[in-house]
Amino acid sequence: MSTDTEFREETRSWLEENCPAPMRTPMPDNERVWGGRNAEYPNPDSKVWLDRMVAKGWTVPTWPEKYGGGGLDKHQARILDEEMQRLKCRPPLASFGIWMLGPVLLELASESQRLEYLPPIARGEIRWCQGYSEPGAGSDLAALQTRADDRGDHYLVNGQKIWTSYANYADWIFCLVRTDTTLKHGGISFLLFDMTSPGVETRPIKLISGTSVFCETFFTDVEVPKGNLVGEVNGGWQIAKALLGHERKAISQLGVRATGNLSSTMELVRHYLDQPEGELKNREIRAELASMLMDDEAFALTSRRTATSKNAGALASMLKYFGTEQNKRKFELLIKCAGSDGLGWEGEEFSKTDLDLCRQWLRSKGNSIEGGTSEVQLNVIAKRVLGLPD
Repeated sequence: MSTDTEFREETRSWLEENCPAPMRTPMPDNERVWGGRNAEYPNPDSKVWLDRMVAKGWTVPTWPEKYGGGGLDKHQARILDEEMQRLKCRPPLASFGIWMLGPVLLELASESQRLEYLPPIARGEIRWCQGYSEPGAGSDLAALQTRADDRGDHYLVNGQKIWTSYANYADWIFCLVRTDTTLKHGGISFLLFDMTSPGVETRPIKLISGTSVFCETFFTDVEVPKGNLVGEVNGGWQIAKALLGHERKAISQLGVRATGNLSSTMELVRHYLDQPEGELKNREIRAELASMLMDDEAFALTSRRTATSKNAGALASMLKYFGTEQNKRKFELLIKCAGSDGLGWEGEEFSKTDLDLCRQWLRSKGNSIEGGTSEVQLNVIAKRVLGLPD
């Protein structure tokens, strides 16, 4: 028996034994586990599931064990992912620390910073948010004006960030700040600091979907220890770009995973067409759905093939562009199948599935804006992949 086969069988056996049955169902938004100091577990089984995965190191399966990971290679991690999908296991932990910050710390932080921050991220003990965009620095991120002035043993941070996802729930922030006003890209540094620090204020921004995922975040004379600087002073732009690559890859997966907290795309199409089995009678819908499923498979294979590519930034833009546009197309198809039921906002005549679908359809519009708009990604692809002139 090959090593891969043995690992798959061991993994399958462990998941079947340790993943609670309620954790093998579609996940409502209010049961998503973000961890942190004030972590909530509306479903008690989600805490059981998280604890078991943490003990196994499988919240971050490819991280080294000394940082709280499972020490798996990329091939083993893919097998784990495949087996979790086969059983429909819920992700045990949602975390910007895992998706974005952790990979950057692994590569660019000091060893003392890795040991300080990575194990709590793996255990879900710290909830992070991202301080990048500003009112005057969106697509042109390097125009940011939030300042960190040197005060000897600490920095004094003043400024404003916008579109800071879940800032009102976060424990810590990874933040781009200006430490040199004479340079643009070369005057930016990368700081980590506690959101409970005096001088930090957050204000939720209500979206068209009715939720408040994004926030305005204000800093007024926030003191940040110099030990919280990652990398060199004024060396933050390279870190920022590396993190954006990881963010875009994470966002891209929205296009090929199950539709949020709903059932799979196929199950929802069947539900709304009232055709639980057999060949779909609507030829147009059947062709559109088949095309999407083929695109999903091609996208998944491309993601695997490019996982270790050296041109990570440009490839991340390709994946982010396709994945988020694919996600929007899926919700458009579902709304088409649902008809007027898919436009329900409130009222007893609409089911919970109807109401969730409507809100997630609206929310999907933001996927092609956050992490860099589709237009920006196309520009990156044109210049860095296709080599087109400016």
